Amino acid sequence: MFLSLAQWLQNDISFFRVFNYITFRAVMATLTALLIGLSFGPWVIRRLTILKVGQAVRADGPKTHLVKSGTPTMGGILILIGIAISTILWSDLSNRFVWAVLWVTLGFGIVGWVDDYRKVVYKNPKGMSSKEKYLWQSLIGIVAAIYLVFAITDYGNTGIIGNIIKWKNDGFVFHMVDNLNIVVPFFKSIHYPLGAIGFIILTYLVIVGSSNAVNLTDGLDGLVIMPVILVGAALGVFAYVTGNAIYAKYLIFPFIPGTGELLIFCGALGGAGLAFLWFNTHPAQVFMGDVGALALGGALGTIAVIVRQEIVLFIMGGIFVVETLSVMIQVTWFKYTKRKYGEGRRIFKMAPLHHHFELSGWKETQVVVRFWIITIILVLVGLSSLKLR
Repeated sequence: MFLSLAQWLQNDISFFRVFNYITFRAVMATLTALLIGLSFGPWVIRRLTILKVGQAVRADGPKTHLVKSGTPTMGGILILIGIAISTILWSDLSNRFVWAVLWVTLGFGIVGWVDDYRKVVYKNPKGMSSKEKYLWQSLIGIVAAIYLVFAITDYGNTGIIGNIIKWKNDGFVFHMVDNLNIVVPFFKSIHYPLGAIGFIILTYLVIVGSSNAVNLTDGLDGLVIMPVILVGAALGVFAYVTGNAIYAKYLIFPFIPGTGELLIFCGALGGAGLAFLWFNTHPAQVFMGDVGALALGGALGTIAVIVRQEIVLFIMGGIFVVETLSVMIQVTWFKYTKRKYGEGRRIFKMAPLHHHFELSGWKETQVVVRFWIITIILVLVGLSSLKLR
């Protein structure tokens, strides 16, 4: 929005030419989202408290969490508002990738909102059934995957509609381009062609998997938001590189025109996330809820797919991966031992993994900060793949 206005005014007032720089708008998007979050955070918390939108705590969870019962949840709404407003104000609204990430983020946010609403109204910590939630997540993921096939390809700069028409005129044969190959980090020229179907399947798995992984990690005050900010910031760097022909060629990355604008979205995510952390740090005044966790995870997955860094996301989001694996291992082992021995057994004291460490004697703040430190290290490893190839 501001970009269009600035381009109209820049011929008369040279100052407005600075709006053409993606880096400037990314900084402003960060500050805008941060200001929105800090300004409206207290009001949102008060409204959630008045509406009695309180967190229902699992009875089988750590006993130290019982004091958190009734703390306002669904605070992720504050994050989504900050991201949406800031992105719309500072990004190029004609950019197809910005809208793709926004719609996926808001779509998963709606699913999370319904889940949280049911938890609050029916006082049921489980919320939506896993099948229903997965159905809606899958629908959003598949639609996004099909859209991105045409959005990322864009051969001949014909646009998405042009690509679809060309695909039809070619007899529904999709002439794949290198931009849809899976990129292996730390190697100069190892790219694996996926094909249209392979790309759709991978994209679906990354988006839905990231959404659920972030959601599973969200269990302690401030635990999930800082890793999301760090990974989002790193993905913003990759977006800037892949969207710049010079940097992409120098660093041997696929050049995908338009991805640079995702740096504005990543900046808005960082600003909104920091504002939320102000209120979510221990002891938390508000919880994110599924409305925030599902949306943020979906956003990270979508950005990673667009900039062709799915494997790097797996590395940088190692905390999310380990938390998810801990749940899968725990459930699988419990079912197996119950079927074999008639009694379910556990590998971890409790899953996800952060609860295991709590029950092992770590304080909540120790778990959170140590997971942050691990994420910083993993993000630095991911960023090193920019040059170490």
